[in-house]
Amino acid sequence: MPILCKPSVRVPEHVITMEQTLEFAERVHAGKPQLPLALRLIQNTGVRKRHIVQPIEETLRHPGFEERNRIYEVESKKRVPEVVEEALANAGVVAHDIDAIIYVSCTGFLMPSLTAWLINTMGFRSNTRQIPIAQLGCAAGGAAISRAHDFCTAYPEGNVLIVSCELCSLCYQPEDDGVGSLLSDGLFGDAVAAAVVRGSGGTGVALERNASYLIPNTEDWISYAVRSTGFHFQLDRRVPGTMEPLAPVLRELATDHGWDIGDLDFYIIHAGGPRILDDLSKYLGVDRTAFRHSWATLTEHGNIASAVVLDALRRLFEEDEPLPGATGVIAGFGPGITAEMAVGRWAVDPSTLHPEREFAHEAGRQATWTA
Repeated sequence: MPILCKPSVRVPEHVITMEQTLEFAERVHAGKPQLPLALRLIQNTGVRKRHIVQPIEETLRHPGFEERNRIYEVESKKRVPEVVEEALANAGVVAHDIDAIIYVSCTGFLMPSLTAWLINTMGFRSNTRQIPIAQLGCAAGGAAISRAHDFCTAYPEGNVLIVSCELCSLCYQPEDDGVGSLLSDGLFGDAVAAAVVRGSGGTGVALERNASYLIPNTEDWISYAVRSTGFHFQLDRRVPGTMEPLAPVLRELATDHGWDIGDLDFYIIHAGGPRILDDLSKYLGVDRTAFRHSWATLTEHGNIASAVVLDALRRLFEEDEPLPGATGVIAGFGPGITAEMAVGRWAVDPSTLHPEREFAHEAGRQATWTA
């Protein structure tokens, strides 16, 4: 069964705090009628700090779309390899073992995809499949996990590398004064993440079922307007309310698998904003603390788009690994409005068990057999 192994995540060295965000917004957008509302919304995000690839004064400038995209290429090639190497090590594999690379990003454009550069520079085989995903936005992290699951189901001995590179700060548009645009300026952060899905072996989430769902007629609720100045993020005020129609979809996925969505052991949920997490907690009947890994990502990094689910999963690994057989769900949400979801159980590679964990491992297996 495909195993989603421990992700590797890195954030850039430049930090902007909530207080700095509010200060810069008041200075750059002074006098704009939407500013007071935007400032209140930014304060309510709960984002304490974010990390960006350039110093803030450079971020606030707009040197043109061509230069922005050049920076994206330079920064992605500088930052991705270290994260990939750690993800491979976490999974106990090397570049030559990888059969497909799924690269997700909605904040820059390269053709050929960065997958080609990775293959040429990091020792991946020339016959490695390339699967770039560019237009699912924040949902792409969940989609990448599900497509890796599909690949490893079709090729049971295959291994898939997932890479997410989201440099959201490169999409800042100083002339955009709408509430949705101003809110995004205080919500999104930059990050690079990677994880391996192994067809067999490894420790992590044994992926058992995945699903996708698109809320009808919401395709313009989250979108890019592509103009001469680049990508202009557009956010409809109805987006925070989308958990009400999506919660039943998550419930159905779990029910079809014989599980109760309100009684799982872990929840890895896209942290699009505080209301997303609060509403999903309410509609699923799950205590707010069950989403603590997603809350931590939002608080410490902001919304890092497709990398959120990988960062939240990393936190699950580092908090205290669940016992074998523990059940969980992974869900990403993004443009469409699209939900990309997967359910699975915690699995431990027996070859990596320490003697003191052998009993717990066996107890977890027994619990699974009798469930």
